[in-house]
Amino acid sequence: MRSGRIDELDVRLIKALAEQPRASHLELARRVGVTRATVHARLAKLTGRGVIAGFGPELDPRALGYQVEAFVTLGIVQGRLDEVAGLLRSVPQVLEAHGITGAGDVHCRVVARTHEQLQDILIQLNRSPIVARSNSVVSLSELVPYRTLALLDEPPGED
Repeated sequence: MRSGRIDELDVRLIKALAEQPRASHLELARRVGVTRATVHARLAKLTGRGVIAGFGPELDPRALGYQVEAFVTLGIVQGRLDEVAGLLRSVPQVLEAHGITGAGDVHCRVVARTHEQLQDILIQLNRSPIVARSNSVVSLSELVPYRTLALLDEPPGED
């Protein structure tokens, strides 16, 4: 298992990178107050450990025309989690899916351009023989967007 420990320099570097994702190593070094070689080594370490998970563009589904967001809970046929994962990966509007405890088996975040498209996606999922039931709720507003930078402000925990 990877250690979740990062030091104060890592925190400053990650925050600088978050503020300017396209900054060069030289610019990050200037902003953080270290050498470019230190920035390069630290980013390589953080990436290798999986702390920094990617550098790709972050897309806003609404800006792409997906105005409807819903959370869908699926009940699946026992023992078919791998198959439902494949089904969900085949639907581009399924942004994420998690195996869960509680009343359902899988919880999904789904976007659609219209309510009609959402209904079509739900029908497609429910037609699968591996989906026993589904329940969906439409999001009216986003109160706290997905975030991870706030974790850097929490005091380090004990392992």
